[in-house]
Amino acid sequence: MLQKERNTLSKVQMVLDALLSMAGLLIAHALRGLIDLDFLPDPEQIESLERFGWILILIPFLTPLVFYQQGYYTKDRYPTTRARRYACLARGCLILFLIIIVAMFFMKFTLARSVLVLFVPITFALGVIKDELLRWYCATSQGKRQFLRKVIIAATGSDVRRIKKKLQSFASNEFEVVGIYDLDAASEDALMSMLHDLSANIVLIGSNRSQFSAVEKVIRCCELEGVDVWVLANFFRSELCTPSIDTLAGTPLLVFRTAPEFSLQIFAKQLFDYAVSLILLLCLLPVFILISLAIKISSPGPVFFTQMRNGLNGQPFRMYKFRSMINNAEMCKHELERLNEMSGPVFKVTNDPRVTKIGRFLRKTSLDELPQLFNVLKGEMSLVGPRPLPIEETKHFDDISHRRRLSVRPGLTCLWQISGRNNVTDFKEWVKLDLEYIDNWSFWGDIKILFKTIPVVFRGDGAK
Repeated sequence: MLQKERNTLSKVQMVLDALLSMAGLLIAHALRGLIDLDFLPDPEQIESLERFGWILILIPFLTPLVFYQQGYYTKDRYPTTRARRYACLARGCLILFLIIIVAMFFMKFTLARSVLVLFVPITFALGVIKDELLRWYCATSQGKRQFLRKVIIAATGSDVRRIKKKLQSFASNEFEVVGIYDLDAASEDALMSMLHDLSANIVLIGSNRSQFSAVEKVIRCCELEGVDVWVLANFFRSELCTPSIDTLAGTPLLVFRTAPEFSLQIFAKQLFDYAVSLILLLCLLPVFILISLAIKISSPGPVFFTQMRNGLNGQPFRMYKFRSMINNAEMCKHELERLNEMSGPVFKVTNDPRVTKIGRFLRKTSLDELPQLFNVLKGEMSLVGPRPLPIEETKHFDDISHRRRLSVRPGLTCLWQISGRNNVTDFKEWVKLDLEYIDNWSFWGDIKILFKTIPVVFRGDGAK
């Protein structure tokens, strides 16, 4: 099954689970009057569920989000064995239970404790029944006819064996190979006969660069017959890119990406960046004033330090910081190069003599980074992303693959920041953390990094 089809089925399951969680709450409320839980006596005065109908609206919206976060819909994270799948379901139900408890505390209302106790097993049971019914249906002859695809493999030699092996290994219950079409030797008439005789749903093409004309003929034949054509895009070798299909002015386009593509999650990240940076700038205005006065009084020179850094795809931008060094710090840098503790192009020195007294405090608490909220508000940076490097340091990358860290907007914090910050002395390890962030990016992952950054900053872990 193609990924888009899997995503569609996952969305259908999300809707079903949302409805089942609502049903679980209603059933639990209905059973409350029939079951007397003596070991959990209800309060004397219980607010009726009808008066808090917003819970019935809130729970269905939360259920898909919670279950998704637990990997219930994601086959890649958790193989769809019963044990693991139902473990995800159980964790999701328990989290929903805790969310209701928290909502009761903040909204100052009370539900019968028996309703809360019954909600978890009932919702879990409904989810198991739904899954088992779907498994049963897929195992019936009707279900098999619904989901099984008859495939003709259009390839040559070793490509045929490789494709058959892949289908048998990963999707043996979804595809049945009913015929083989030799791209080099067979004619269009032979393919038409196969399509008529075998009633195939799909022609799966595995070709190389020299067979494009043959591929075009196959597509033309299937076009006439109304049969789907799937082309394995293995004629372009790539190790990291994620391929996707799009259109440009009506023309099909094969896109190879290594950075996250624009999506609702990316859009949410950008809105979140703008909103949070604006709120923080307004709330921290008194802090900005106090720090500015402290810097101005303690040492001569400007309040802010600005430096050209590389942003998205290497685009230069001017990054802002509170000045934490003496005024001519950049001119003295070459005198300290022998003390550099970082391998690679990055310059880091413990107890840098150029740092002022107030600057040492600002660096220890990371307050010197606060002006970068202006960069976030301008769209040059993000709250979470690889730390931006000076242009001169970027020019001296000894491994060209390190430039892939420039494929996303730089950020105020990142995996490097919460992994010991300056305790990481190998630049390759720093880049490895950045690329790990890019390859596994999600909006929820950004939120977790932000929360992990808070205690790291307060403790001053790795700060210099």
